[in-house]
Amino acid sequence: MRQFAVFGLGIFGKNIALALYQQGFMVLAVDIDEAPVRDLASKVSEVVQADTTDEKVLETLGIRNFDVAIVSIGNDIQSSVLTTLALKDMGVPFIIARAINENHGKILSKVGADRVIFPEKDMAIKVAKTLTFQNAIRTEELFPGYNIVESKLPTVLANTTLSKSQLRNRFGVTILAIKRADEYIVSPAASEVLNKNDIIYVLGDEIQLKKFFRELASERIDNGGS
Repeated sequence: MRQFAVFGLGIFGKNIALALYQQGFMVLAVDIDEAPVRDLASKVSEVVQADTTDEKVLETLGIRNFDVAIVSIGNDIQSSVLTTLALKDMGVPFIIARAINENHGKILSKVGADRVIFPEKDMAIKVAKTLTFQNAIRTEELFPGYNIVESKLPTVLANTTLSKSQLRNRFGVTILAIKRADEYIVSPAASEVLNKNDIIYVLGDEIQLKKFFRELASERIDNGGS
């Protein structure tokens, strides 16, 4: 079983710890303050109140045995950097660190973070992208420039087969899956008829997706095309 250590139990750290534990992983959660430790008690594998900038403390916690460390210390940049540095010196295989700004992120990378995340910035970008696409519910970047968009089926596509809609030929996008009530249809056949209440998962690059959703919004797709 993979073991995760989460340092800093604010909103982000707490939810990461809970999510990992609920997925069946061993999770050690650590914070310097008593209140968040008490709040998370018995909700993950182990919760400890400790100063994570002290390498001796980390040794007593057995951090060398963990697969991944997540440094989610809030606005205390010094503690965040020192904790990351200590984890790197101890040989933790993979360190994820949360940054509050670009300069903080650069420092974390230099002292050993394998991945730096900006939760607030990343969420803002994700929301902005979702708002870009008409009918979109959620957007996930698959890799740079390419997204999967979860969307309500536009009215113009209702009662149309995938082959007749010619989405790939017209826009270069692909419907990867369809959610119909509680059923998921993965890699739907060309003969699949789209229903008005379907949720679709569309893959494409950002330019293609923007064109696709713009055209759908103006109802210019020819349902009778061959």
